[in-house]
Amino acid sequence: MFHYTVETNKSVEEAVESLEANLKDEQFGVLWNFDLKGKLNEKGLEFEDDFRVLEVCNPKEAQRVLNQNKMAGYFLPCKVVVYKEQDQTRIGMPKPSSLTQMVNDDQILAMAEDIESRLIHCMDKSI
Repeated sequence: MFHYTVETNKSVEEAVESLEANLKDEQFGVLWNFDLKGKLNEKGLEFEDDFRVLEVCNPKEAQRVLNQNKMAGYFLPCKVVVYKEQDQTRIGMPKPSSLTQMVNDDQILAMAEDIESRLIHCMDKSI
């Protein structure tokens, strides 16, 4: 599967707050917290469900990945989404290991798997 997704009974806002705190513990910063529903509504488009896109980055990991292979930058920063669907809040991300397979670099894949496991840990703690 190209993604990892968990469900929580928290609201989208509560899940985002919990996720941000857990990411910080793993030295990931949230570069951008994009409110997709708000932006679509602002543009006059109807979209009912809360949907957030968080761009997250660990600067040391980003530097390490880019020093190994600049093409890995195509996948940076990592994205984590938090959204409401059918009265259930979901937290999900495309797996870095799935994305970086396209670079065809075993060292990048190993780095991506490490980052992925840390992001999954943050998501699981946010449930």
